[in-house]
Amino acid sequence: MVIKLGIPKGSLEKRTIELFAKAGYKIAKSERSYFPKIDDREIEIMMVKAQEMPRYVSDGILDVGLCGRDWVIESGLDVVEICELSYSKETNQPVRWVLAVPKDSSINRPGELEGKRIATELVQVTKKYLKDKGINANVEFSWGATEAKPLTKLADAVVELTETGTTLEAHNLKVIDTVLTSTTILIANKEVIMDEWKKNKTDSIILLLKGALEAEKKVGLKMNIHKDNLPNLLDNLPSLKNPTISQLTDPEWLAIETIIDEEVVRRIIPALKVRGAEGIVEYPLNKVIP
Repeated sequence: MVIKLGIPKGSLEKRTIELFAKAGYKIAKSERSYFPKIDDREIEIMMVKAQEMPRYVSDGILDVGLCGRDWVIESGLDVVEICELSYSKETNQPVRWVLAVPKDSSINRPGELEGKRIATELVQVTKKYLKDKGINANVEFSWGATEAKPLTKLADAVVELTETGTTLEAHNLKVIDTVLTSTTILIANKEVIMDEWKKNKTDSIILLLKGALEAEKKVGLKMNIHKDNLPNLLDNLPSLKNPTISQLTDPEWLAIETIIDEEVVRRIIPALKVRGAEGIVEYPLNKVIP
């Protein structure tokens, strides 16, 4: 048996393949192929645009697929959200669809878009957003280069995806509201949930992907310390709670190994040194399974 897995083609493609590699799956693809190879005989992969992933999954062409929650909402199709994986192209944070206008525009709030033109790929979500706010505006589908349309007078505003705000800034746009916040999710068609083998296979993939994501936030630390300095080290560094401690061949010295958040490691390493740690080694992790 095999499970048919869709991975997003486009901005998340490279990031997704890298994440699968950390999870233990090697994916090999050519530039022209939509069917990459993976080193697991029980998985077949198809590259699909994230915008189309819900349709492929809903129609049963794919069993499961990775895409943004935004495209599931936009599609209105009946698929099952299995889990949130919360990874993105740059920051691993949720992305936003924002309503933006030129910085020199007199428009400063959504209500001032009455009767105006708004360009976006996210047409249905934008229409619902406007309806909920009682705003009557013309929403036009954008085939690309959406950020440039207000500058060329093809639209008065845009609803565009942003993660860091850099692209909007480069096009001299200002954000006046957030329309939708989205994260990457794994979706499935209902038949997969009812198939025990496919459900178990999907759960295994999720476990490894989540382990890879968790590992990206942490690093491993190894060090040696004299046994007399151990209490002071542990009492003053709560991030080293419950480390692995083992005896070295010299009975006066101990080896310590622990996992800590990467964001605090630059603060902790100098403190470790001050408290007597020697031979400190920091190393990356591939997976952390709770």
